[in-house]
Amino acid sequence: MTVDCVVFGFDEGELKVLLIQRALEPFKGRWALPGGFVRVEETLDEAARRELEEEAGLKNVFLEQLFTFGEVRRDPRERVVSVAHYALVKLSDHRAKAATDAANAEWFPVSKVPRLAFDHTDILAAALARLKGKVRYQPIGFELLPLKFTLSDLQHLYEAVLGADLDKRNFRKKVLGLGLLVPLRETQMAGRHRPARLFSFDADKYGKLKKRGFNFEL
Repeated sequence: MTVDCVVFGFDEGELKVLLIQRALEPFKGRWALPGGFVRVEETLDEAARRELEEEAGLKNVFLEQLFTFGEVRRDPRERVVSVAHYALVKLSDHRAKAATDAANAEWFPVSKVPRLAFDHTDILAAALARLKGKVRYQPIGFELLPLKFTLSDLQHLYEAVLGADLDKRNFRKKVLGLGLLVPLRETQMAGRHRPARLFSFDADKYGKLKKRGFNFEL
């Protein structure tokens, strides 16, 4: 039994995924998702978090179980079933850092991912589909943004995840109408344009609304 983790980050208007370069066979030198074998004393969640820390230096990230992959010949060594997870991180807080049996670690735009080891291309596709679906009804996208962000940052994130352009006026009207954004007194310069107001996400308010059946739907 193994765990494999799809780690998404957002930077410079692009959705990115963290890959490690394998230092060991099989597929030595090939890029892959962080992951490894589950220890006897571990839960699946504990194993996934340990592997993220050991192979990529990641701690305390948003993590959810994705799907179980059990194709008979997915691993050339032996019959291996993998429980895939996906994680969301603020990329500015988590620079790529290889550790243990990883020769290298690097962030790749999801549109420019190299050939991956094992069945990791399928796992990445499943994670991306889950993210696209879930970001429409639950504000997990805020896990990818800094604590302070502009409305343009938020729109660019959703466009990157959904792979589609969104109408600026309608998007802003809808997200502001949800009442989950806290306007700050700070602003951020955006090129030659006038300073843009910064916002933060009111997680406590969302938690209360969610208990009453609230859906974050764009």
